[in-house]
Amino acid sequence: MRHTLPAASGLFALLCLPAPAAAQEDADARFELGQIVVSAEATGGASIASETLDKEAIEAFNRNSLDDALQLLPGVVAANSGGSRNERLVFVRGFDRFQVPLSIDGIRVYLPADNRLDFGRFLTPDIAEIQVAKGYASVLDGPGAMGGAINLVTRKPTRKWAAEFRGVLDLDRDGGYAGYTGFALLGTRHESWYAQASFARSFRDHWDLPGDFQPALNEDGGARDFSRTEDWRLNLKAGFTPNARDEYSISYTRQEGSKLAPLHISSSNNRVLRNWTWPEWNIESLYFLSTTALGDSATLKTQAFKSNYYNMLRAYDDRTLSSQTMGRAFDSPYDDMAAGGSLQLELGLGARNVLSLAAHFRRDEHEESQTSHPDIPGSMPEPVQQSLEKSWSAAVEDRYAISGALSATLSFSYDWRTLEKAQEYDEDLPQPLFEFPLKDAEGWNAQGRVDWKGGNRRSAYAALSSRIRFPTLFERFSSQFGTAEPNPGLDPERATNLEIGGATRLGQVRLSGAAYYSWLSDALVTIRTAENLNRRENIGSADYYGFELSLELPLTGDLDAGFNYSYIHRSFDLGKAPIGGFIREFRLTDVPAHSGITWIDWTPVAGLDIRPALEFASDRPTVDAATANGDAPVYFELDGYVTASLRADYAFGGGLSLGLGARNLFDANYLLTDGFPEPGRSFFIVARARY
Repeated sequence: MRHTLPAASGLFALLCLPAPAAAQEDADARFELGQIVVSAEATGGASIASETLDKEAIEAFNRNSLDDALQLLPGVVAANSGGSRNERLVFVRGFDRFQVPLSIDGIRVYLPADNRLDFGRFLTPDIAEIQVAKGYASVLDGPGAMGGAINLVTRKPTRKWAAEFRGVLDLDRDGGYAGYTGFALLGTRHESWYAQASFARSFRDHWDLPGDFQPALNEDGGARDFSRTEDWRLNLKAGFTPNARDEYSISYTRQEGSKLAPLHISSSNNRVLRNWTWPEWNIESLYFLSTTALGDSATLKTQAFKSNYYNMLRAYDDRTLSSQTMGRAFDSPYDDMAAGGSLQLELGLGARNVLSLAAHFRRDEHEESQTSHPDIPGSMPEPVQQSLEKSWSAAVEDRYAISGALSATLSFSYDWRTLEKAQEYDEDLPQPLFEFPLKDAEGWNAQGRVDWKGGNRRSAYAALSSRIRFPTLFERFSSQFGTAEPNPGLDPERATNLEIGGATRLGQVRLSGAAYYSWLSDALVTIRTAENLNRRENIGSADYYGFELSLELPLTGDLDAGFNYSYIHRSFDLGKAPIGGFIREFRLTDVPAHSGITWIDWTPVAGLDIRPALEFASDRPTVDAATANGDAPVYFELDGYVTASLRADYAFGGGLSLGLGARNLFDANYLLTDGFPEPGRSFFIVARARY
């Protein structure tokens, strides 16, 4: 159902009230305790660094979800899972969401069953900075970062009183109401303590397909069917700072989401048209972070957390989403809990040497209980099936200053995981509730890095890193609706990443770049068994390589330009299937070879800022959704695209600004995966007040 514009006018009017105090541009700052190790520093303002994206850039380009924001960074590509899951994906230099962990303030977000994170469910208005360690991710930050790491750094107040309110009214290609995003923050900072509360909410009633979209079997154009989503996040933080070196903070975050799943526009295959919805997709975390100086040459950092993850998947009989009576219909809740923490001790061993020791522990518990065709009288849920895993990591890192400009870092860590329970239910077996064989896993990680920093913000580095990641419960045990055979003995995947890069200034021009090569070994490959079932095996290998280039060019006093470009090449060797099995055709999908963004920031008069931008991507491989799990998958290339955006903001003074903008300005019709077109032209109105 479409709403009229007045339905959201109250939110817009509220945010347009004049601010009672002048804007404070430094009203919030990055929460340093929640940062991870990255090599590049943010340059400030609304600029885009190679590994960091600050709140000003996120807001300037109106990127209110994590997948959308990350596309601004070189080497990062957003994608769409398609199918009935309707998940927004992110690839970092070709590595996927299983190989690049996501954290909030350094606390990992990990779904114990399958870790199928939907990056579209994470909002960005309350984020101070997004950090992306690409390839080389420090072992001090914990295990699993085989291809890099993503960290969302929340805000922390820096003034006695700070407040911000922001509202975004979304309009579809015809100017009709499409949804909104709202954000509010209140914070206070005193000599020895601080406190802050923030809240963000995003509601999407629908989005429109491009005007030249041709009606298909499952979609007639206009408003995209089943494109409704709703998300919100609350963040509460309080900290104690007894002196300049010590800090103790406790934070609480809760986010809730719900979504529908658009259908493949033309497929009639029931494996593709599943009519799934997620009425609940929730994450809740309570965590404590601290840093304590132990004398003049030692620092202790601690983390402790408890997180709850809950999501409900509902499958319906048909696209009316009104009944659950058929065999394909079910309710499937996942109710998970994680708890753990870490200790990191940093020791100064003389003027040039710093030794860091870290230990991480995590306990993941998963519960599920499916109810088949729940609308049929007498339908009962399955017995609760539980899984329990514990994981540890011990790390050491030594940083040595060879000279004033040159330093070297050597790191090593050892990760191990114990599986203590893994249950499944199959009503066709004599004992329906049964235990899988328990298999533990372990592996080492090693890194080396050399950094040079010269004058005028010039720098260069070379890094070599070899990291592992453990397969998920889903990869080891899922039957995939009776089509797969478990393999409890899967080993970790490994990636070895080699990278060189640097940054320099040429006059006023800021230039940075990197080139990399990654080797993957023991990669997971799905084989076909003699019983015609799928089973994962560690028999694959791959090569990823490419380069990135970023340029910031101040043209005049009121005109700046920026550009970044990425080239990514991926090749995969399937290996040799074990006796009794064979390998069907497999290709890597979803990542284009070429992608990038260019923009101009123009201030023609005081207070007015105009920012046009172009995003581009080349052809990308995809697989026909109807054959993705079939006997003969069909691969093909999706056309590349160029999309344009435009935004204009005016600062009225007193902390109030108003902006107007458009995304996909020329209504390009493009896809990121087979059968699922992306939104057409849209408009937005932004009101912002800062105190």
